Amino acid sequence: MIVAGIGCGRGVRSEDIVSLIGTALASFGIVRENLDAIATEASKAGEGGIANAARSLSVRLVPCSLADLEAVTDKIVTRSARVQALKGVQSIAEASALIAAGRNARLLGARIAANKVTCAIAISEGS
Repeated sequence: MIVAGIGCGRGVRSEDIVSLIGTALASFGIVRENLDAIATEASKAGEGGIANAARSLSVRLVPCSLADLEAVTDKIVTRSARVQALKGVQSIAEASALIAAGRNARLLGARIAANKVTCAIAISEGS
């Protein structure tokens, strides 16, 4: 299971999300066709850019609760003071990727950011 965790500002275009996912996957030698899901914080799942990016990539969109995001804080690499102030959790992209990829998931690296979008890639052990 390979998951792209996404954090973004309001009104971000799906093209910017898809582009950053492509960049993140390529940095780990993963082709887009191997992506299984996009994950984000539950209130962001309704954002048009994220939903349209999932449709464009033909993957499912996994909404993650704030409680679930907080539960994987010990596994994240990058902490965001801005996200902490806004949402009360330290990560959206990295934490949501870990949650959606499953219990034995691990991040392939720190999140990357461009155009008001952050993206982290997580993979389930054994994938």
